[in-house]
Amino acid sequence: MTALQMAKTAYAMNKAPIRTPRGTEYEAFARITHRLKAAAEQGASGFSHLAEALHTNRQLWTILAADVAEGGNGLSPELRGRIFYLAEFTAQHSRKVLRGDDGVDILIEINTAVMRGLRSKVDAA
Repeated sequence: MTALQMAKTAYAMNKAPIRTPRGTEYEAFARITHRLKAAAEQGASGFSHLAEALHTNRQLWTILAADVAEGGNGLSPELRGRIFYLAEFTAQHSRKVLRGDDGVDILIEINTAVMRGLRSKVDAA
């Protein structure tokens, strides 16, 4: 490759989209929710995939809970409290799912509701 070609490629437009923080959060929820749905559809044979998806979902909610617990978080105290509560609920309900005492549907519904909220804010921006 010549120096001219290298210069052209170095300054060519980047084709990767620029993501906002909300867009990144939406993408994380979308991927994890898809994994939860796919694992649930496999039934008992997909238990290991379900356990992995539940673990990843709990990690996401733990990160969110830690973020809203920070003093400098810009969200309203009410919204921060709701997010923290949902993180606790997700952890508790995930344990029930792993024990076989309950299903994953409510976790999928919660994630989907959060995605709708994030999407409306992303679209508005």
